[in-house]
Amino acid sequence: MGKTELKRNSELAHFLRSRRERITPRQVGLAEGGRRRTPGLRRGEVAMLAGVSLEWYTYLEQGRLIHVSTEFLESLAIALQLNAEERKHMFLLAHRQPPPVKPILQSAVSPVLQRFLDELDTSPGCVMDARMNIIAWNAAMCVLNGDLNHASERERNLLWSTFTSADFRKMKGDLWEEHAQRSVAQFRAEYACHVDDPWWSEQVIALSEVSEEFRVYWDLHDVLNYSKAHKTIHHPIVGELAFDYISFKPSDTPDLQISILIPLDDGVTKAKIQKVMKGINET
Repeated sequence: MGKTELKRNSELAHFLRSRRERITPRQVGLAEGGRRRTPGLRRGEVAMLAGVSLEWYTYLEQGRLIHVSTEFLESLAIALQLNAEERKHMFLLAHRQPPPVKPILQSAVSPVLQRFLDELDTSPGCVMDARMNIIAWNAAMCVLNGDLNHASERERNLLWSTFTSADFRKMKGDLWEEHAQRSVAQFRAEYACHVDDPWWSEQVIALSEVSEEFRVYWDLHDVLNYSKAHKTIHHPIVGELAFDYISFKPSDTPDLQISILIPLDDGVTKAKIQKVMKGINET
């Protein structure tokens, strides 16, 4: 065993013991069982709660060089009541890689994240889930996509709108085809993480039935997880709008993607958005 492995196993051993000792029997519905020499749970109690071998759990706490399965570690994470960062830390020490992502489908965002979008003012911003559903947006985003407040969930799905909305296609202009291919490639890249979720295959079937173009792009099997840094959009009232584009994932909810369109600093696009927003507010 090399020095690096010894250090990693030792760190994992100390970490598991510290997590075990912070949990009282009462917290997990167990009797105190008389006087205890150390605080927290006993090793046998952790193994019982996790449904794993006491011998193998003991080996981990002793820093021995053994390999345990993902299921073993997931069971320990639940038994030891680890939070997301602690779970990740344990997997990195035991498997040298982050734990499998557990996608959580959200239908809303935190008030802080919504306030962040609202503070962007004339920069259209939105939050999408892994399915490419727009679940949060600001007023400037409605300038580009219409009143999202009254749109159905399907209409707020970016991929669905791309292939079924005539207004969306017109807004993209000559860049629609490039956008459509890129969107399908992004969807396929994410699809690999959700092959056991029937929604994804149902979405592919539904889009294939209504759009021949989608079928063509889907059959290309392209995958992509990024988008261009510049975007041009054709608005029906004020004409061409030019943006710089950035996207990122919140550290506490990595299954979400925040997308922001920042008007170019020549002031033209910003003024046009302000004009449309003023008109919306006056109606």
